[in-house]
Amino acid sequence: MVDDSEEEVVLHWLVSRRWGQRSILDEEPTRRRRFWVHPIVSQRYRKGHFHSLYKDLRLHPEKFFAFCRMSLGTFDCLLSSLRTVLTFMDTNMRRSITPEERLIVTLRFLATGNSFASLHFEFLLGTSTISRIVRHTCQVIWEQLRETVMPQPKVDDWLRIAEGFNLSAQFPNCLGAMDGKHIRVKKPPHSGSRFFNYKHFFSIVLMAVADSNYKFIMVDIGAYGSTADARIFSASRMGERLRANQLAIPESRRLPGSAGPPAPFVFVADEGFALTNHVMRPFPKRGLDVRRRIYNYRLTRARRYVECAFGILSSKWRVFLSSIQMDPENATRVIQACVVLHNFTRIHEASSSVDLDDFPTTTVLGLDRTLHRRPGTAGIAVRELYADYFLSPEGSLPWQRDAIRGSV
Repeated sequence: MVDDSEEEVVLHWLVSRRWGQRSILDEEPTRRRRFWVHPIVSQRYRKGHFHSLYKDLRLHPEKFFAFCRMSLGTFDCLLSSLRTVLTFMDTNMRRSITPEERLIVTLRFLATGNSFASLHFEFLLGTSTISRIVRHTCQVIWEQLRETVMPQPKVDDWLRIAEGFNLSAQFPNCLGAMDGKHIRVKKPPHSGSRFFNYKHFFSIVLMAVADSNYKFIMVDIGAYGSTADARIFSASRMGERLRANQLAIPESRRLPGSAGPPAPFVFVADEGFALTNHVMRPFPKRGLDVRRRIYNYRLTRARRYVECAFGILSSKWRVFLSSIQMDPENATRVIQACVVLHNFTRIHEASSSVDLDDFPTTTVLGLDRTLHRRPGTAGIAVRELYADYFLSPEGSLPWQRDAIRGSV
């Protein structure tokens, strides 16, 4: 039988061995960086894209536009608006990255969708540095310019928007075209199927209302891709404000040339949205007579403006043409920045023409996103009012019957 003294010796030996191993581990030298600045990155001021191209690009406006996806004048105006918040202090260790370079790096990422690793070899900045620059600059663009380029409309603004739709789409009392766009993102870890949409890829949703100049009036960004458009709109801030009558929507007024009752101002949408007195959607496809087909045609002519706005957004900022390799929070920042830049360029540059014939007007898609619930009585009455008006002599168009010929 082992006595107490032998147990104490064994315990002391075990404790000593344990602490000895720990001290050996603590004394292991930490891994040192091979370079303070990598030799390739140290050549940034001589070979980086910004330092080697920026001055030359400014001498050739057409090349500058191709590189940054905006004109030189628009870029200078944007830089002037953001310079203060993009300026950082130099230190004894290194010079700060200038606001011009930060903005160019961010615009190049948005314009191409290139990975941070690819931009690292182009601008000769660290990959993590580029990541921080893009995230910070996108956030700054949204926070500094949102109220300027996408303010909350007032009554006079809504009336101006409605006049634009009446002139361009011949749809009176229209406050905007509404739809959702799925932005492809990489699958977030441990997210299950929340971001997996009916198109069979992972996404977050950009819900937007656009005017007849293809500018975004209101947006909601970041909803799960698996959520239906109607539910996203209902849960969004703009949906809540619409139900609470807090959007400053003008009072109902008669449709042009009509002696009938005043018609509410409405948003036009596809079949994925619920029908209300302020949101118009098409008639179901089955059992369509001429009157309903004409209404669907007229509504879709107005609704495609938001489709065109999404098309312009994606063609200019090609980060949307592939999956955004960021987590949903940072992907939302990228989308917010692109929406603001879209409006910013539409305001400061001559609006490019858009061929609306590229967007069909006699078919309506989106049945998979419909909630299949019965519309309210008020919404049905408003839709019938517009359908009657579009068939009347005051509201009809000379070509509308030819346009629906052969449609289903």
